[in-house]
Amino acid sequence: MKGRQDDMPGEQMANPDGKPQARPLDDIDRDILRLLQMDGRASIRSVAEQVHVSRANAYARINRLIDDGVIRGFSARVDQERAGQGASAYITLKIVQNSWRTVREELRQLPGATHIALVSGDFDVLLLVHTEDNRSLRELVLTRIQAIPEVLSTRTLLVFEETDLDSEP
Repeated sequence: MKGRQDDMPGEQMANPDGKPQARPLDDIDRDILRLLQMDGRASIRSVAEQVHVSRANAYARINRLIDDGVIRGFSARVDQERAGQGASAYITLKIVQNSWRTVREELRQLPGATHIALVSGDFDVLLLVHTEDNRSLRELVLTRIQAIPEVLSTRTLLVFEETDLDSEP
């Protein structure tokens, strides 16, 4: 049958969104991901030693994980308070039906926005923001977020303490 995945070993089937389908992960791939989540700056040599494969194999696996979109990038974990962002909040939003893409693009432009999710339940969007202080947070919510025409209502939940689960070994 023409176009099947087995017919072209180097090709991947595409998902409906046009992205290639990620290849299945094995235990070594999952171990590599775990190590890189703990330390995105780990050397290929260190990763290879810890998962018991050659450097060439580790390098090829990491590149495949990047090419397949499993690894979307590498970044620094920032202590928001030490970086001058002393106020954090989750903001829930109710939005106009079918306006997710428009609202998401507006929210991406907000200073301090670090996570945006479309969710189910009593609200539609969950937004995590970090601001300098509560006054800045108030301004962000009242003058920027509530000014987005597709936002029907918001609710702000102050974060008193955060724990980054990815940084624990």
